[in-house]
Amino acid sequence: MSQPTSLSAVTLVVTDMRRSWAFYAALGFEAAYGGPDEPFTSFRVGSSYLNLQVTGEDPETGWGRAIFYVTDVDGMYRRAVEAGMEPEFEPRDAEWGERYFHLRDPDGHELSFAKPL
Repeated sequence: MSQPTSLSAVTLVVTDMRRSWAFYAALGFEAAYGGPDEPFTSFRVGSSYLNLQVTGEDPETGWGRAIFYVTDVDGMYRRAVEAGMEPEFEPRDAEWGERYFHLRDPDGHELSFAKPL
């Protein structure tokens, strides 16, 4: 029986592509397709993608969380703060064996940046 082997992409609905594109670019995401003036954009995340799509409707907040592994959690936190972003808390070590922090994008999607300890 076939079963999932990897994640190709996660797509987030956004209300303003220019604002969202600038947010993710400031965090170091590499654009692979689309751009700030397009209705659909893909950013490379390792061998997967984070897609942004404008639909003309406001997305609901609280939908869930996208978790991104990074090589340096504290460095990513500093990068976010230096870009004027307001993470929900400073990096911390979790009982489940990761160092992490959370940040909301301009549309309220929760992003977690983590690294296994």
